[in-house]
Amino acid sequence: MKRRAEPSLLMQQKKHCVDSSSDDESRLSRQDSSQNDSLSSDPEDHRPGFSMPSLSFKPQDTDTAPPQTKFSMYNSVSQKLMAKMGFREGEGLGKFGQGRKEIVEASTQRGRRGLGLTLQGFQGELNVDWRDEPEPSAVEKVEWFPECTTETPDANELRDWMTLGPRKLKIEDETQFCTEDLLHTLLRCKSVFDNLEGEEMRRARTRSNPYETIRGGIFLNRAAMKMANIDTCCDNMFTNPKDSDGKPLTNNHDNELLYFGDVCAGPGGFSEYILWKRRWHAKGFGMTLKGPCDFKLEDFYAAPSELFEPYYGEGGVDGDGDITRPENVTAFRNFVLESTERKGLHFLMADGGFSVEGQENLQEILSKQLLLCQFLTALSTLRTGGHFVCKTFDLFTPFSVGLVYLLYLCFERISLFKPLTSRPANSERYIVCRGLKPGSDAVREYMFRVNLKLNQLRNTDTDVTDVVPLDIIKEDSDFFKFMVNSNESLCAVQIKALAKIHAFVIDPTLSEPRQADIRKECLKIWGVPDKARVTPASSDPKSKFYELTKNPDLESFQCKVTALNSTTLEKLRHILDHRCIVGGGEQIFLLSLGKSQIYTWDGKMPLRWRKLENFKLELPRDTLLSVEIVQELKGEGKAQRRINAVHVMDALIINGTDVRDQHFNQRIQMAEKFVRAVAKPSRPDMNPIRVKEVYRLEEMEKIFVRLEMKVTKSSGGVPRLSYTGRDDRHFLPTGLYIIKTVNEPWTMAYSKNSKMKFFFNKTTKESTYAMPPNAASPFHVCHSERLFWAWVDGVIVHDSQTRVDPEKLSKDEVLSFIHQHHQP
Repeated sequence: MKRRAEPSLLMQQKKHCVDSSSDDESRLSRQDSSQNDSLSSDPEDHRPGFSMPSLSFKPQDTDTAPPQTKFSMYNSVSQKLMAKMGFREGEGLGKFGQGRKEIVEASTQRGRRGLGLTLQGFQGELNVDWRDEPEPSAVEKVEWFPECTTETPDANELRDWMTLGPRKLKIEDETQFCTEDLLHTLLRCKSVFDNLEGEEMRRARTRSNPYETIRGGIFLNRAAMKMANIDTCCDNMFTNPKDSDGKPLTNNHDNELLYFGDVCAGPGGFSEYILWKRRWHAKGFGMTLKGPCDFKLEDFYAAPSELFEPYYGEGGVDGDGDITRPENVTAFRNFVLESTERKGLHFLMADGGFSVEGQENLQEILSKQLLLCQFLTALSTLRTGGHFVCKTFDLFTPFSVGLVYLLYLCFERISLFKPLTSRPANSERYIVCRGLKPGSDAVREYMFRVNLKLNQLRNTDTDVTDVVPLDIIKEDSDFFKFMVNSNESLCAVQIKALAKIHAFVIDPTLSEPRQADIRKECLKIWGVPDKARVTPASSDPKSKFYELTKNPDLESFQCKVTALNSTTLEKLRHILDHRCIVGGGEQIFLLSLGKSQIYTWDGKMPLRWRKLENFKLELPRDTLLSVEIVQELKGEGKAQRRINAVHVMDALIINGTDVRDQHFNQRIQMAEKFVRAVAKPSRPDMNPIRVKEVYRLEEMEKIFVRLEMKVTKSSGGVPRLSYTGRDDRHFLPTGLYIIKTVNEPWTMAYSKNSKMKFFFNKTTKESTYAMPPNAASPFHVCHSERLFWAWVDGVIVHDSQTRVDPEKLSKDEVLSFIHQHHQP
C-alpha cells in the first residue's frame, strides 16, 4: 500500500476548495434512508460534518530554513536558462518587463471542477495518526455486555423514571459516556469535511476503506450484505435461531415457519437476505414509511418476495407506515400476533434513519424518537426468546443510553456491534439483542408512554431528556463501564477512519491494495456467492416445466382417475394405506414463474399451459402443485358471497425444492407451511390459496359430519349439498379422492399386542415399526393410483337425500366396507 507521511509541497501550497454541497443520499426521507443502494455512499452515512463554530488546526510543516528567494529551490541549470532569457526576480519577461512575474504552478485540478478552484478550509492537518491501524481482516468478534442480573422493573418503579427538561440543541457537552477529549476530537474530525465537495469525500472514502468493494453483491443493496455479516458473526442467530439449550427453534424439515419482522427498512435489503437464506420456510412482515423509500419487492432478485407482507400500521396496506405514531405500532403488533397464532416473531430487524443535512451535530438528538419507537416495536412483537437487531448512531446522550439500558434489562444479552460492512468513518453501529426475557410488558408499556409524551411535546421547548435516571445507570457498574468502553473504542476507530479519508483526499495516489482479496474472504465466511446481481432469467411455462421435472414421462401426469364403484372398492382392502380428500372441481396442475405469472394445465395432451386469468394471486417462482380451482361460498341466500380459491391437493416442487419422493403426509405438511408463508391476510382483494383437509380412510365418518344442505344463489331456493372447511367458507363437493400413500410391496397393519401400526412387506414378509425408505408412495404413484368416488345424483351421502341409485355406491356401503376391514 502506498502511504505518504506528508502531502507534497505542491499540495501544501495550493489546495482545491468548493462550497459545501449536500450528499444526494442524505436527502432521503425520514426513517428509511438506510437501504437505498449506492456504489459510492451509504444513505445512512451522511457526509461527516458537525459544523463546529471554530476549530484550530496544526499548521503544516514546511522547510525549516526558508529559501532566500522564491526561485532558489530550482536547480542551477534552470536558473541559468532563465537568466539567459533576461529574467530578473520581481520583473516580468519581455522588452518592457510586461510578462508574468510569478511562476506558473502545476495544475491540481480534478474531475470537472474549474481550473484554479481551491479547497478552502481543507488545508489544516488533523494531527491524527491513522497509519497504525490494524491490517484489514475478514475475521471479527462480537463483544457482549455482561449478563444482566438486575430484575426487570415493574410499572410502579418505571412510573418516576421519565425526566423532562429544556430541548437540547448541542452535543459537545455530552461527556457522561465518553471522554471529552475523544468526543471533541471526533467532532473536529467530522467538521473538517464541512466545506469539502461531497464527491471528493466519497471518492477518497471508497479508496480508503478496505471493505468498500463488498457492496451489495447478489442483493439489491449493501444493507442485505450487512445482515449477512451480522447474522454470521452472531452464530446465525437470525436465520437459525436457537433456544437457551442450543436447539434450533425452526428448521427446514418441520412444519414451523420462521417468522420475522422488518421495520423502517425500505427498500428491504435485510428481508431479501433472510428470504434468500430460508426461502419458503420463512414469513416476513414489514412496516416502513410510505413514499420513495417504501419496500421495493419487485427488486428482490435473490429471494422470493412473495413470502413478505408489507403492513403500514393503522389502515393496513393503506396506512402511512410512520412508526412514531402510537396507533401504527399498536396496529402492527396486533397484525403480527394474529398472523403468528398469538406467539409473535422469532426476531425483528430495524434499520431506520433520516436526513439530518445541515444539522449533523444533532443527529442523535433528532433521531431519538425513531430509536425509541423501533425498540418499542421489538418489545411489542417479539415472542419470549426472540431476537432483535437495530441500527443506531452516536450514543452519547443519557436518553439514548437509557434506551440501551432498558433493552439490557429485557434481553438475556445485548451487544453494540459495528460490522465490517458498516463504513468505519460513520457513526453507525448495531444493537444486537438475544433472547427476550419473559415479563417485559411493563417496559413496553413505559416506552409507549414515553412516545406519547414525545408526541405531545413536539414543537415545544420541552423534551424528554432521560428515560432512566442517570444514577441508576451508573450504579450498574458492569453496564456503565461496558457502555463507556464501547463508545470510546468506536469513537477511536471513527476518528482514525476520518483522518484516513482526509489523507486520501489530499493525496489521490493513496489506495487500499487488498480490497479485492478482503471481499472474497468475507463473502466466503458469510456464505454468500461472489457473483454479480442479475435479473432472474425469464422462461416460458413449458420450458420451465421440463426444467423442474427433469424431462419426465408425461404419462404419469395425464393418467385418468379410477372411479370408485362396487368393483374397485376392493382396492381399499388395506384401509391404513389410504387418505381421503373432498373434491370441489377438476384436478389440474399449477405452475408459478414468480409473482402473478401463474399457469395451469389440465393434465391432458397436448401439453398446453394457460395463464391463470382473472385471478389475483402471487406465488414464488419454480413452484409446481396439484390443485383444484374451487368456488368458495360464504353465507346463504342473497347475501351469499363467492370467490374463486386455489385448493392444493398435492405438492411436487415448492420454490425449487423437489418434494415428489416424500411421503404424501410430508408433502401435505410442506404445502401447508408454504401456503402459510405466501398467505396475505392483509390483502382481502387477493384470491385465497388453501391446502385440502386430509382424512384417514378409517376416519371417513368425520367428513360426513361436515356435510350439510345449504341454499345457494343459483339453486332456485333448493338446498344443495355443501362441505364446510376449517373456516366458515363452504363449497359444493363433487366427490371424494382416495389416495394410496403406501408403496408396493409394503402395506400398513395394526398390532393388537403392541397397539401400534407397523409396515409389512407382502413379498419378503418383513415387519417393521419404522417406515422403510421405499415404503412411501411418491407423487406419480399417488396420482396414478388415486380413486374418485363421485357424489352424483343417486349417491346418498347425507341423511336428507332420498333418491338412491342402486348401481352406485352410497355412504352406508362404503362405511360398512371400511368397518369390516379395519381392525384397530
